[in-house]
Parts: sequence; C-alpha cells; structure tokens
Amino acid sequence: MLPTEIETLPNGHRLRIARVGDVQSPPLILLHGYPDNLQIWCELAPRLADIRRVIAFDWPGMGQSEAWSGGATPMIMANRLLTLLDVWNIDRVDLAGIDMGGQPALVFAAKYPDRIGKLVVMNSLVFGDEKTSWEIRLLRKFGFNRFVLRNLPWAVFRRARKTFLPRGVQLPSQLYDDLWMSFRVPAVRAYIAKMCAGYQGTLPQLPEMYRQIQCPTLALWAERDKHFPPVHAERLHETVAGSRLEIVPGAEHWMPWHLADEIATRMRAFLD
Repeated sequence: MLPTEIETLPNGHRLRIARVGDVQSPPLILLHGYPDNLQIWCELAPRLADIRRVIAFDWPGMGQSEAWSGGATPMIMANRLLTLLDVWNIDRVDLAGIDMGGQPALVFAAKYPDRIGKLVVMNSLVFGDEKTSWEIRLLRKFGFNRFVLRNLPWAVFRRARKTFLPRGVQLPSQLYDDLWMSFRVPAVRAYIAKMCAGYQGTLPQLPEMYRQIQCPTLALWAERDKHFPPVHAERLHETVAGSRLEIVPGAEHWMPWHLADEIATRMRAFLD
C-alpha cells in the first residue's frame, strides 16, 4: 500500500495524497477512476519511483479527499489538476490516467501543452459512440446511474471487482478495505454520480480536443478490458497525432495492479 498523508490546500479543502521517489526526479502524476482511489496505483507507483517522482491523489470528492464546489466534467477536473500543480509548484508534469482519470488527462494535455511532458492513457471511455459493456451502457443513463450508486453500492463494487480483474484474482484485504471504505461513503457516491453526468454530457466535445494534443502520447490498453475494449485505444491512436498504441495481452481493466511489472516496463520505456 502507498503511504499517504492528508494535505490542507489553500482553498481549505483536505486532499489525500501519496508521494514516492526522489523529489529531484521529474514528476509523474497518476489519475485514478472509480470505484477506486489512489491505492489502485499501489503496485505500479513503486516500480516507477527510481525514474520519476510519482504522485497519486484521491480526486476531490472521491476516496478520502473533500469535494470542491462546482461541476465535475473532464474540463473542470483538468482545471483542478492545474490548480494542484500550481499549489505544488510543479511547472511541467508527465501524466497517466485510467478509467475516469483518462479523460481529464487528455483534456489537460490539450488545454495546457506547456505544462505536460508525456501522457499515458489506459482503459477509458474516450469515445461516447464506441462499444462498451452493457453495465457501462446502463450506467451512462443518469437516472439509473444515480439510483444504483445511491442504493446499491455493494452491487456496483462487487461487479467492478469481478469484471476489472482476471478470473480467480482477488484484491488483498488491505487494498480491498481501502477501496470499499471510500466507495461506501454516500457523499463519495453522490459525487461520482455527478461526475458521470458531467462526463456523459461532454463526451461529444472531447474528440476535437484530442486532435489538439501535441505531447508524446501512449494509449496503453488492456486486451481484455470488458468495459472499454481496445477499439477505444485504436481510435484514440488515430486521433492523437504521433501517438503510440500498445495493447497488453491478457490484461484486464485494473492492469496497473494485477500486471504491475509489465505495465511499469512499458511505461518506463515510453517515459525514458
């Protein structure tokens, strides 16, 4: 598990954050999705700590971080990332995002080209008109999404565990407890419902932003992602000029955890 601390930001809100690696190394920020939090990077981050100062945080409103006022579109979340970089006096950063951390990472790269070095995107809903799982199709309907997140958190979390990992692979108890204890909080689930609505409403606008990305970009995708199949990565590769595409054989959605060695090897080759 990553060692964490709670920071109180200048805006008065508390943010849970983890840092590993040499403070003199170039920074790499890892952006999580849901129903997870920063600890989904607990196996990957230490494997990159000798080449990067790795930072992972719980998005405001998720995990153990307090929510900020306002909306929760990828554009707003990218702006919040910019705010955090300014607080931490980071001028330029490498980014890696998975699931609902992928879209803000892409938007950030498009909007702030002078603040990003390299970008890695994994297993995300990056095109609203591409194939997804039936679960994602249902959860994209806001009323259903809100009802399920409010009333059936255990069902959502259990389904994620079952479909995000290879058959027979289980989260260790400490990681399971950290993820579940965050997700079970009603305020966190309410924020996620708002985030899902914000993402759904802005998905049609995102491809044009992808075309503006100029930094080196790697679409690193799980071959067996049940929710966001590799067609998303292939189309992202076609849309972002000069990007690289790597499909990880046998990988599933939470590959930064269950295939940490391989993901670290591929990221190291790209970041170096």
